[in-house]
Amino acid sequence: MSIFPSLASVQDALNNLSRADDAAMAAIDQRESRLIKPPGSLGRLEDLTKWYGGWRGTKLNRRHIIVFAGNHGVVAQGVTLWPSNVTAAMVEAARRGCAAINQLATSVDATLDVVPVHALRSTADMTSAPAMTEEAFLSALDAGFQAVSPRCDLLVFGEMGIGNTTVAAALSAAMFGGDVASWIGRGAGVDDAGLSRKIDAVRRALDLHLPHIKTPLDCACRLGGHEMAAILGATLAARQYRIPVILDGYVVTSAVAPLHQLNPGALDHCRLGHVSAEPGHQRLAEALNLEPLLNLGLRLGEGSGAALAIPLLRAALACHTGMATFDEIGIKDESM
Repeated sequence: MSIFPSLASVQDALNNLSRADDAAMAAIDQRESRLIKPPGSLGRLEDLTKWYGGWRGTKLNRRHIIVFAGNHGVVAQGVTLWPSNVTAAMVEAARRGCAAINQLATSVDATLDVVPVHALRSTADMTSAPAMTEEAFLSALDAGFQAVSPRCDLLVFGEMGIGNTTVAAALSAAMFGGDVASWIGRGAGVDDAGLSRKIDAVRRALDLHLPHIKTPLDCACRLGGHEMAAILGATLAARQYRIPVILDGYVVTSAVAPLHQLNPGALDHCRLGHVSAEPGHQRLAEALNLEPLLNLGLRLGEGSGAALAIPLLRAALACHTGMATFDEIGIKDESM
């Protein structure tokens, strides 16, 4: 049975979102105010603790990274140095344990799954047709939703897909407007000619599809990718199960942007792990009111930047649960 039988069912899910636990956040505030430190002195670590605690409590035992992979018809426009079959090669490398994300997952003690969406069948070339039919889009949503276990305590979403920074730029430009070129970067390293082809491809795709786009989900269908639709579905599953999510780079952020456009609170259970070297990612993060935790100049994808943010969350929770309070060390007036 399909989880999302229609686009209307996606909107229904967004109209019935779970909420953070106000009582849990109040309890975290109360304890935080008594810890042996000046108020607010741990900065954003304190914000992370309250955010995570509102959705999952203060224990972080099961960390799960899911990398969704997909191929894109727009590769035919020469927007990347790499052929589409490299996506399958990268999936295989991750399954053998020799991709970058494998090493990062091990370093943060997280389980890792790689999900080739629709068996890596390519989307249509968005410069000449809608990237996905509604049926293919909804099926990818289902695949993402079903990839999430309700027993998980924290999720990181990553992606693999040759050509998908072009798709991320098209989605972002369609939803937020502005100069098309400002959304587009060099992705996996295209030269000036390749960059010009990316800009041209996105402009032609927008000229073709914008007259037919009525909702953000139309953007996702016409301009997105299978792996990006799966990320959207997985993000909805995480919200239903009250699992906090750390988002990765440009592609992942653009994949979930339609949720924010449909319901500004839809990404409250998410935090942005990092801002990538792709110039459009910073613009997109600002449009979605997402402040990145890290800025390391990464442009790999795979969930790499989000995985690197996991230790920050673990450190925040360790301080909150492990520090003593003023009462416990015999100080009644912490202004002393």
